[in-house]
Amino acid sequence: MRGQCLCGDVTFKVTGPLRDVIACHCGQCRKTSGHFVAATQVSLDHLSITGAENITWFTSSDTAERGFCARCGSQLFWKPTGKGVVSIFAGALDGETGLKIAEHIFVEDKGDYYDIP
Repeated sequence: MRGQCLCGDVTFKVTGPLRDVIACHCGQCRKTSGHFVAATQVSLDHLSITGAENITWFTSSDTAERGFCARCGSQLFWKPTGKGVVSIFAGALDGETGLKIAEHIFVEDKGDYYDIP
């Protein structure tokens, strides 16, 4: 499976199994994405990135950092500190993924302008 940012300066390839998508409605995800984040996850060993020098990593808390393209601003990754995994924003994946949203988390923090079915 492959993916990329909007401008193409960052591309990536996933060679291992992806977790189903989790939709996160927490305050940080809402602020960084403008809505909520839908992300899958893979072991760091199964992700190769071309153009990694174009990724800006923002330490968003004591336990995580978020990676986005420095040129176009596309949000691509969320990485928990010391866990050996990386979450990939599902919208950055190319083509058919076969993934499904498995659950919604932090729903108590969701915006008041939408409902979760």
